[in-house]
Amino acid sequence: MTNTVNNIGAALSAEALPAYPQKPSAEPKTVKEKTAAWLWRVFRCVIIINVVSLFFPPLNPARISQLINKNLSLFTSGISYNSLTANIGRAFRNGWVSESNFKALSINSLIIIVGVVLIAVAGCMSLGNNKLKKLGLVLSFFGGVIQVFGLISIRQIYFIFTRLQNADRISPILPDVMYLFFTLAGLSVLFSVIIFILTPTSPKSEKLKIEPEFQLFLMMLPVIALAFVFSYLPLYGWRYAFFDYNAGETLSMDKFVGFKNFTQLFENPATRRDIVRVLRNTFAMSGLGILTSWVPLAFAVFLSEIRNSRFRKFVQTFTTIPNFISWVLVYAVAIALFSTDGFVNTFINSMGGNANTNYLLSADHTWLKMLGWGLWKGLGWSAIIYIAAISGIDQCLYEAATIDGAGRFAKMWYITVPCLIPTYCVLLLLSIAGILSNGLEQYLVFKNSANIDAIEVLDLYVYNIGIDKGLIPLSTVVGMAKTIISVTLLFAANRISKVIRGQSIV
Repeated sequence: MTNTVNNIGAALSAEALPAYPQKPSAEPKTVKEKTAAWLWRVFRCVIIINVVSLFFPPLNPARISQLINKNLSLFTSGISYNSLTANIGRAFRNGWVSESNFKALSINSLIIIVGVVLIAVAGCMSLGNNKLKKLGLVLSFFGGVIQVFGLISIRQIYFIFTRLQNADRISPILPDVMYLFFTLAGLSVLFSVIIFILTPTSPKSEKLKIEPEFQLFLMMLPVIALAFVFSYLPLYGWRYAFFDYNAGETLSMDKFVGFKNFTQLFENPATRRDIVRVLRNTFAMSGLGILTSWVPLAFAVFLSEIRNSRFRKFVQTFTTIPNFISWVLVYAVAIALFSTDGFVNTFINSMGGNANTNYLLSADHTWLKMLGWGLWKGLGWSAIIYIAAISGIDQCLYEAATIDGAGRFAKMWYITVPCLIPTYCVLLLLSIAGILSNGLEQYLVFKNSANIDAIEVLDLYVYNIGIDKGLIPLSTVVGMAKTIISVTLLFAANRISKVIRGQSIV
C-alpha cells in the first residue's frame, strides 16, 4: 500500500514539475577536434605568459640602452614616453642620440602591446563556438605578426644606436628577453595557423556564441586583471626587503643582505619600541571598531522602522554621503569646528566663556576621536548591507508575529535582529581578519606633533618610515609581516566560521 502511494505521489510530482529542455549530449569529437582542443590549452598558456610579460621590468625588450630605467616595463615604455626618456635628457641636450629614435622606440613598444592585446582577445574568443574561435585565430595571427614587426623595429633601433658616433655614451644593449618575445610571437602565429586548420568550418548561418558560464567568466576577467595588476603584481616589490636599497638606486647582488632587515625589527631597541607602540595603537583602534561594529546593524534596524518613506530615504542618503567625502575635506570640517578659532570656541566665547583650546592639537582621547570620526563617515555606508538583508526577510514572519500580538520592538528583537546575525557574523569575522589594516588617509591627515605617539597605526608607520625617512627595505619588511599575519587571521576566521556557522567566508 505504501509503495502504491509513493508511486502515485511521484507520478503527480513529475506531472506538476515543468519540463525543462535538457542540454543535448556532446557529439563524439574527431581526432582533429581533440588535437585542436589540446593545442588550445597550450596556446592559452602562451597567451597568459605573453600578457604577464608586459608588466615585469626585467622582461622589457625595449630597454636597448643602459640609460633606460631598469624598473621600466614594456607596458610603461609604450604608454609613457616621459618615463622611457626620464634619464635621457642629457643625451638629448648633448646630441648623443636623436629624440626621434626614442619616439620610434616608444611607438614600437606600443605596437607590441597592441599585438599582445589582439592575442589576448583571441584567447577570450576561444571560449566560444567554432565560428568565434576561428575569428579569434585570425586576430591572434595578425597580433603575432604585429608583435614580430614591433620587435624587429626595436632591434633595428638598437643597431642604429650601435652605429652612433657617441654610442659608448648611451651604452646600447640587446636584451636577451627579446628572444623570449620573438618565441612567444612565433608560437602565437604557429598555433593560430595550425588550430585554424584543425578547427571545423561552421555553417554561414551559425551565429557567434559563447556559453553563459564563459560569458560570466569574461565579465569577471577585467576585475581579475585589475586585481592582478594592482594587488598581486606589487608583491614583486617585496624583493626590496632583501637588499640594502635607497630610493633611486638599482638593485644588484652586491647590495643583497638576506634577512638582515628582518632581524633589525627585533635587534634594534628603537625599532622594537616603535613596533610595540604602533601595534598598541593599531589593536586599540581596530578593537574599538570591532566593539562598535553593531552600531550600523542597529542603525539599519531602526531606519527600516521609519514609516515615512521620504524621510527614511532622506536619512539614509544624508548618512551615506559622508562616505564619499575625502578625509582631507573631513579634516577641513574638523578645523572649522574644533580649531582655536573654530565654531565651538567661538560659540563658547559668545556665551560669555573664555575658550581658546585647539581640540585637534590635543593628544587627549585620540583613539575615541578617531573612532567618532570613523563612525560618522562610515555609518550610513556600512548599514547598506544590513538594509539589503532586511529587505530579504520573509514578510510572513512579521504577519505571523502581528497575529500573535507582537509589537514593533518585539518584531525587531525576535525577527529582524536574528535574521541579521549571520550577515553580522560574516562581517565581524572579516573585521577580525583585517585587524591590522586600519587604513592610512584618516590618520595621516589628523596626525600632528602632539598626537603622533597615539595616532600612528601600522599603515601610517609603514608610510612614514618608507616615504618620509626613506627606509624602503624596513618598510617593506613591516608590510610583508602585516600581509602574512592578515592572511593567517583571515584563514583562522574562516575556520572559526566553519565551526560556529557551518559555512566558510572564503
